[in-house]
Amino acid sequence: MEISLNSIGKDLYIDGKWQTGTDGRYFDVINPATEEVLASVADGSVEDGLDAVAAAYQAGPAWAATPPRQRGELLRRAYELMISNKEGLARLITQESGKAIAEARGEVVYAAEFLRWFGEEAVRSLGEISTSPGGANRIIVIRQPIGVAVFVTPWNFPAAMATRKIGPALAAGCTVVLKPAKETPLTALAMASIFEQAGVPPGVVNVLPTRRTAKAIEAMLNDSRVRKLSFTGSTEIGRVLLAQAAQTIVKCSMELGGNAPFIVFADADIEAAVAAAMVAKMRNGGESCTAANRFYVEKPVAEEFTRRFVDAMTKIRMGNGLDENMQLGAMVNANTRDKIAELVDDAVAHGAKLRTGGKIPAGKGYFYPATVLSDVAHDARVLKEEIFGPVAPIATFTSEDEVIALANDTEMGLVSFVHTRDLAKALRVAEKIESGMVGINRGIVADPAAPFGGWKQSGVGREGAHDGLLEYLESKYIAVTW
Repeated sequence: MEISLNSIGKDLYIDGKWQTGTDGRYFDVINPATEEVLASVADGSVEDGLDAVAAAYQAGPAWAATPPRQRGELLRRAYELMISNKEGLARLITQESGKAIAEARGEVVYAAEFLRWFGEEAVRSLGEISTSPGGANRIIVIRQPIGVAVFVTPWNFPAAMATRKIGPALAAGCTVVLKPAKETPLTALAMASIFEQAGVPPGVVNVLPTRRTAKAIEAMLNDSRVRKLSFTGSTEIGRVLLAQAAQTIVKCSMELGGNAPFIVFADADIEAAVAAAMVAKMRNGGESCTAANRFYVEKPVAEEFTRRFVDAMTKIRMGNGLDENMQLGAMVNANTRDKIAELVDDAVAHGAKLRTGGKIPAGKGYFYPATVLSDVAHDARVLKEEIFGPVAPIATFTSEDEVIALANDTEMGLVSFVHTRDLAKALRVAEKIESGMVGINRGIVADPAAPFGGWKQSGVGREGAHDGLLEYLESKYIAVTW
């Protein structure tokens, strides 16, 4: 089956079956570029969520007993199906999220790679054996699947955020319930079709679109059959879910908000730094937790960097993401666009210079242009809050110690970017910055083979790499004498 808006199911996907919700409710999915209704999708209830948990629980023992190689081969098949359906999936992602089609194609490839990577990792849930220090017994450690996992994913990368969680869970032998964002449920439902075609057994992957997110998630977390929660989204919601998960001691992975500093030292290759800044800022139109959120440029090169950066940002073409000529699509909804505008207006009101962009265009669609602000005060809201849009605020610094202090002056600590020709300086700064990831002289760091996650209030746990597999395995110690 080729993936398209018309070919995918619009109902709940539970226990290998497409079904309407228990109360028959549906909700509309809106195209952010046109503000038109794309489709109506089943609105799952609390009862539907518990039915999905029951299906995952029933399928658990057989899936955990499936040989690792077989689980890996099914993930590999899902990877191949994603790649063969790249264009259809990309169009679907663009239609419901607003992102440019080129960005959507890139997301499909990135998302599929998690399935390939964890298909290979499925055979590597290795244990250990050693002799106890006193010599009385052997220490045997085995890894076993944790059980039913509930996933709550965001709208900005509807395919990649799903596969980044489903891939390691299935590789480890866990079964899952995916609750996609209400803005982008269609991609998740398309992924259900992908796993079904790949031959993943009924109940192993369940997809629950719902607008009643808080009640559904709370009910599932209170169900003793649920043993794992993985959430990607805002720090505010993450705090609430962590508190709920504490009631039943559900193991949690949290990939939360970011406030990434992009640091440019005076000895940096400015042309390369601008090119990296365009990637770090404008990937997915800035609607990314890893997007460069605040730019700190050393004073001697601040104006040159800003001038070149403004020139590049001014050339960005904005419009309906399905148009191949557009590089910047619509923001996902009106609230997101309006929050961006509010932060820009506040910065300008407090003395920042608007170098390009900064105005909501007339007409349909939730668009906001590529925007650069210079001379931004260090206490401006735009440097303190996650922008989640195509806005680059630039401030200056005069010393290494000063910029490290500025970079660390946030409750967030997901990713940072450092640009300098001095490798010793780059590594020294990378060690001192309080973030889970650092990109040196590049604008992107995410890779399925690397541990993705943050420090401080940017998250708990890691996704990707072998670390991502371990999040879905429990260690069991067996003491034995022979």
